[in-house]
Amino acid sequence: MLIIHRIEDFPPLTKSTVTAIGNFDGIHLGHRKILQFLASEAEKHKLTSLVLTFSPHPDKYFGKDPIKIIQTMDQRLNAIKNNNINMALVLPFSKDIANLSSRDFIRNIMVDTLHSDEIIVGDNFRFGKNRTGNVHTLKKLSSLYDYKFFSISSEKRHGQIVSSSLIRTCLMKGNVEKANALLGHPYEIEGTVIKGHSRGKNLGFPTANISSKNEIIPHGIFFSYVCDKGQKRPSLTNIGTSPTFGPSETQIESYIIDFTENLYGQTQKIQLLKKFRDEIKFNTPELLIEQLKKDLTAAKTFFKL
Repeated sequence: MLIIHRIEDFPPLTKSTVTAIGNFDGIHLGHRKILQFLASEAEKHKLTSLVLTFSPHPDKYFGKDPIKIIQTMDQRLNAIKNNNINMALVLPFSKDIANLSSRDFIRNIMVDTLHSDEIIVGDNFRFGKNRTGNVHTLKKLSSLYDYKFFSISSEKRHGQIVSSSLIRTCLMKGNVEKANALLGHPYEIEGTVIKGHSRGKNLGFPTANISSKNEIIPHGIFFSYVCDKGQKRPSLTNIGTSPTFGPSETQIESYIIDFTENLYGQTQKIQLLKKFRDEIKFNTPELLIEQLKKDLTAAKTFFKL
């Protein structure tokens, strides 16, 4: 998949595009519905499939809410690529973009620059200055600028609309099982294995300590997979401040079951499957060791090991 980070670098095309527009944070079930339709339309009409997304997230730019993004941009782009999309344009969200009227956004960017024969959005999509543009605007302008327009209905689960904001709320509360059901895949924290304080090793539970750029780091003890090069290793992941040893910054530590290799410096992905318990402060390291043994037994039962 070709990735473009500036609209000035958008290449000349020999054929028009089918373009989906959105923030696509998390690539959840609703996003996948849009991306699958996008890929299908492009293949059917022999056009180029293109995703237009934004960085930073418009809500971050305006500073209305201190939102945390579900995925890093690399994670988002990899997920888009895995849906068989040809191109992605990461449009820098700026004052100039924010001040474009909805008509100018469609004419200047979608039609004149991206050569969009078809435009695809979710049914709650808003755009243009003061977010005045919506699906009705896109429909109205389609005849003026000669493009086809498709609004994809929201995906629902258990009576709730699947949305990035709902998934953020679930993750921040540690409810990764519900978040995963809405995402359609396990929530994933990606990062580099770094040297920690060796506390886990001294307790008999050596861990891989992860330094991550992910913004949402739910606290607790989780059943998880540590993934690398197609391998998924059952693990226990502790995310928290190690209260038994005194206050510290949030740390991400994964104990990989029946695994002893050195992973320092390697990039690993941690898939959080289920929160098992909250982090607890123990009066002595010995009491913590006893709890860790219980956690390991529970994890082996969970993974059927």
